[in-house]
Amino acid sequence: MENLIKLSDGRIIPRVGFGTYLLNGYQGVNAISSALNNGYRFLDSAFNYDNEGAVGEAIRRSNISRDEITVLSKLPGRFHAYDQAIKAIQESVLRTGLDYIDLYLIHWPNPNQKLYVEAWQALIDSQKFGLIKSIGVSNFLPEHLEKLEQETGVLPVANEIEVQPYFNNADLRAYNASKGIATIDWSPIGHANQMLKDQTIAVIAASHSKSVAQVILRWELQLNTIPVPKATIQSRQLENLAVFDFQLTEAEMQTINSLTRPDGRTSNQDPATHEEF
Repeated sequence: MENLIKLSDGRIIPRVGFGTYLLNGYQGVNAISSALNNGYRFLDSAFNYDNEGAVGEAIRRSNISRDEITVLSKLPGRFHAYDQAIKAIQESVLRTGLDYIDLYLIHWPNPNQKLYVEAWQALIDSQKFGLIKSIGVSNFLPEHLEKLEQETGVLPVANEIEVQPYFNNADLRAYNASKGIATIDWSPIGHANQMLKDQTIAVIAASHSKSVAQVILRWELQLNTIPVPKATIQSRQLENLAVFDFQLTEAEMQTINSLTRPDGRTSNQDPATHEEF
């Protein structure tokens, strides 16, 4: 089915996820519960979002079987040292109140620390312990991925990176694909207030009787990536899932691809230098 994708380790996950950044406390639980009720089955969280508990509570409140939901979380930069990483992963699982996390990533490589291989080994071992089912990374560049493979012989199943029309990250997406690494898109609509007014995309959207957001998400699906949009309003949650009933032409895909620019990142976070703690 088009709305599911198989990772290199055989795990099958949805093609559209739900971003949970800034969805905290009971307000966050309500928004995430709404997303689950509206059909989302893939929740994207992180240790540093301080909402793994809200994600777990939303799942418990739902009538959805645990094995139907993919939970993603991420290891923060301050816990890259092996022993700290092991404890942080355990803490992530404990915070959710679940028995395991489906997909766990290293949030940023933090190259200046030079500890991401240690962190990766902690993910490998935690997977063996059964705490996490699949392991991946976020914001890793080819040189970081190559080092993981050289040092451990294990490649991530996914790399969550910035992908949006003003920064389509084509080279990194191509590298991921060459290694069998799925690309997950964070902030897939970029700065929404600005992006949703883009007239080039609006023209394409009008021709399909779809919204600008739907066209952007469809573009990302046709790039063979996995967008994880965030929306708190129920109508917007439903809108972001209604992207499997139309197709962009090759010309439309190229038009959106042409919007990318070197300075198009949503914030000044270059994985070659950015340090996240």
